[in-house]
This record gives sequence, C-alpha cells and structure tokens, in this order.
Amino acid sequence: MQESGGVQGIGVGMTRALLAFILAMLGGLISSLTAVSHTRLCRLISLAAGMLFGVTLFSIFPEAVSALPPVQFVVALVSGYSVFLLISRYVFHICPACAASHFDEAATRRFSEIAAVMIIALGLHSTMDGMALVLGADAEIRGRLGLTLLLAVCVHKIPEGLALCSLLLAAGFQRLTALAWTAAVESTTILGGAIGLWAVPRLSHFWLDIFLAHVGGGFVFLAVHAMVGELIKHSRIPVLVSFAVGVLSVGAVELVLHIL
Repeated sequence: MQESGGVQGIGVGMTRALLAFILAMLGGLISSLTAVSHTRLCRLISLAAGMLFGVTLFSIFPEAVSALPPVQFVVALVSGYSVFLLISRYVFHICPACAASHFDEAATRRFSEIAAVMIIALGLHSTMDGMALVLGADAEIRGRLGLTLLLAVCVHKIPEGLALCSLLLAAGFQRLTALAWTAAVESTTILGGAIGLWAVPRLSHFWLDIFLAHVGGGFVFLAVHAMVGELIKHSRIPVLVSFAVGVLSVGAVELVLHIL
C-alpha cells in the first residue's frame, strides 16, 4: 500500500492527464481550422518520438533498473513493446501520429470499415498515457521521473490530435464531428488517469515500477515505429535531426533537474 505522498502524487497525475487531453484537443482543433503540411507534421512527430525515447532512456529505465531485478525489468520492457506491436499488427496502428505516413488515400476511403478497431487501438494507447502520467507523478515523490514523462507525453499528444483529426476529416467527417470523435478517443487519457488513481494506493512500489518499465517498452515501440515510418516516406536528415533534438532535450531537462 502507498503512503500519503502517493495520494498527493496521483492528484497531480490526474491534472497532468487532463492537460494531455487538452493538448491533444488543441492539436485536433488546429487540424480542423488550418491545413497542416505533412512535412511539418513529420518533424513534429519525429520530435515527439525522440522525446518519448528520451524519457524512456533517461528517466524510466534508470528508475526501473534501480528498483527491479534484471529479469523482471527485461520481461516488463519486452511486454510493453510486444503489446503495442501486436495491436498495431493485428488490430490497428496504435498511434495515429506515429503511423501518419501509413494513412494513405485507400485507408481514408475505408475508414467506415476500420473505425471500430481504430478507436479500440487508439483508446488503449491513450489509456496507457493517462496511467503513465499518474504513476509517473507517484514516482516523482521518489525521484524526478514525473516531470520529464509529462513533457514527453504532452509534446506527443499535439501531433497525435493533429493526425487523428486530419484522418477523420480526410475520411469525410464534418469539422465538429471530427473534433467530437477526437475528443471521445482522447478522453481515454483521463480514463487511464482514473485507473492509475485507483491503482496507486493499492499496489506496492514493485508493481508500479513493473508497470513503468512496461510503459517504457511501449514508448520504445512508438518511437521506433514513428521513426521507421517517417524515414521511409521522407528525407532522412530532417527526421533524424528532429528525433535527436527530442532525445537531447529530455536529456538536458533531466540533467538540470538532477543538478537542482
């Protein structure tokens, strides 16, 4: 069971889950009001992917490695990667931003056929985001994981909302309908926060660290999936530079927090 610090942390975590939802909706609103070139979206996606990879490398991994035996850490990491891999391969792309280059005209024309599985896949992804933010806030009581995790997830949410709303608009939905569906899918971020709210007081630090390592594996998949998709479709230098900036920015924030 957790102590009072964990209860305080989950309150902060729910606020952060709400912020992530708002930023995803901001991305959707921008997409509905103005055309966003895929080149700009690609750079933003690559930046966000780099930040997810950076928070995993510099924050989640050190936190989990210090708290877990090596076997449990590896199992949790692989499980997080494998779950997202299996969903993306056999259900639907787990992240609309990470898979933006895969949404061709054929996919938008078939939207009515794939809408249900898309919503399930994206809902699972956003639920994991919300849970990660709440559990990261709890871990912040013991370290600094929560701040860099918040930064990475929130930056990732903007292109996610952009890509999702763009897909809905391209599939023929009216602007308000596309925004409503974007809100419905992204609201599962808040649902994930609520699940985290329930879990933190009831689970030991060991199981929370297991889940954080699991989340790290999922983030690695999202980052790799986004990078591969953008490298195949676009010029490599802008993609790699944006990805590197994302990784290094998280590393810089983590270093400053460590010094402070």
